[in-house]
Amino acid sequence: MRKTLGPRSCTLLARFYDQLHGDAARWNRAARARVLGRILSRARSVCDLGCGTGTTALELARQGLRVYAVDLSPTMCRLARQKARGAGLPVRVICADMRTFRLPEQVDVVTCEFNPLNHLPRRTDLAGAARAVRRALQPGGYFYFDVNTRRALEEFHASAHWFEQQNFCMALHGGYDPRRKKGWSDVEWFLRAGKFWRRHRERIENLWWTDREVRSTLRRAGFSRLRSWDGAEVRPRLSGSRPGYDIYYLAQRPPR
Repeated sequence: MRKTLGPRSCTLLARFYDQLHGDAARWNRAARARVLGRILSRARSVCDLGCGTGTTALELARQGLRVYAVDLSPTMCRLARQKARGAGLPVRVICADMRTFRLPEQVDVVTCEFNPLNHLPRRTDLAGAARAVRRALQPGGYFYFDVNTRRALEEFHASAHWFEQQNFCMALHGGYDPRRKKGWSDVEWFLRAGKFWRRHRERIENLWWTDREVRSTLRRAGFSRLRSWDGAEVRPRLSGSRPGYDIYYLAQRPPR
């Protein structure tokens, strides 16, 4: 099952994101190659939307693409810039909302990996994000993204989880509201402070949409040629994922 972490206000989640998601880069890389391989080979520019700490953006830049990386979290953007500088890669990081972001130029591909769209605050916000992506794309450009399903939110948020590393411990417990199609987890952090541990709290919230809702939203925003894959089809077989927990989409802005 996909983990569902990462809204703007969760600065500690941003700080420890890479430690919590050690397999994410490998999963994303495999799915991207399966769905976008030929498309990226012809592209010159790309925007990674909901870029997190910049792992995907850096991988795309290493392929010779001109890369923009967009995230709402200032902490995520700071970490992405640090990683880009350390790698000597010209990734332009922009701190912006995926519902309203604007790029200096239109790009050939917009990627949105590891379920950032599930963190939108309202279900109606999916339409705004889709319109912003269409505006950011060249005619004929592609929007590639994945979203968690109802099953993922129900199972993850309605159960308790414990993560432990040398420098922190994290406990999650929450619930799921079927009427609002929304899950949430209260995150209890315990960070080392000398000989003691300091406690902090954050909240994670996630929404989901049916496949029909996603497709109709994309069509209303002006996308065509919609395709989709179950996550278990495109990620590495050894990832332990099961069918029905997330869906990958590829949509195209119609050529002129």
